[in-house]
Amino acid sequence: MQHANTAGQQPASPTPAAAPRFDPRRIYTVLVLAPLLYAVIRYLPPLVFSSVVVLAGALALFEFYRLCFSGHSHSWLIGIGLTGFAAVILGAHQPGIVVPSLLATLIGIISVPLFSRAPLEESLKNGAMTLFGVLYLGLTLGPLSMTRLLPLGEWLIFFLLLVTWASDTGAYYVGTLYGRHRLAPTISPKKTYEGLVGGLIGAILAAYAIRWWFLPELSGLDCLVLATLLTITGLWGDLTESAMKRSVGIKDSGGILPGHGGMLDRLDSLLFTAPAFYYYITMVSRLRVIE
Repeated sequence: MQHANTAGQQPASPTPAAAPRFDPRRIYTVLVLAPLLYAVIRYLPPLVFSSVVVLAGALALFEFYRLCFSGHSHSWLIGIGLTGFAAVILGAHQPGIVVPSLLATLIGIISVPLFSRAPLEESLKNGAMTLFGVLYLGLTLGPLSMTRLLPLGEWLIFFLLLVTWASDTGAYYVGTLYGRHRLAPTISPKKTYEGLVGGLIGAILAAYAIRWWFLPELSGLDCLVLATLLTITGLWGDLTESAMKRSVGIKDSGGILPGHGGMLDRLDSLLFTAPAFYYYITMVSRLRVIE
């Protein structure tokens, strides 16, 4: 039985959480993957970059299905989902295949209950989550391939990746050092308003540095708007994935990237920044990217 505090006795203050320890594997992973990604974007055809997007996205989608299915095997559904996802991403190179691929994916998914021994309600629910995964990752990562196909595409991809990374990094370090006011305590307790400001500052500095360094075609206003847009959408994507992980009681979506967790953990911000960036560049910006 708990006893009430005696008069005048102050309740014990909570023990502050220990600061996260630095994991050197994070640096090693970046040192290995960053040069490879740079070479793919800068020197190889866009189709190769799209293939990398398919590979990374397929790993993230597999992790997503593992969260949704709670470890139960649904090989048919996963196979159909991964195939549909790859077709959506590669549709940037052959736009005519996107609608037939999504239609085939839908037909395949809703046909699985006809051959499954699982209860009908469970089969339909799992099929809905499979289709959602295709749309969630396919429609958000597809703009990466679409951006790479634009004039100046390789430089635009570098801008997107570097500004998104700078925003994430700024938010992490400022939030860790100075974070006091929680932004979304029920979803991600470590996110703070101070971290959001740090992420915005990091994104703005990166955007203007990139404009000066290799992308002068962007205006100063474009840099400011994109830095703000990518910071907000990146946070949105991060919180969305955190909510899904919290709903099933796990911290990381996987462990494929040493020190970084799963592939879905690394792509969460990019899932929302990629479409926001592409549609701003093609529909709002005065940058001449459509010949």
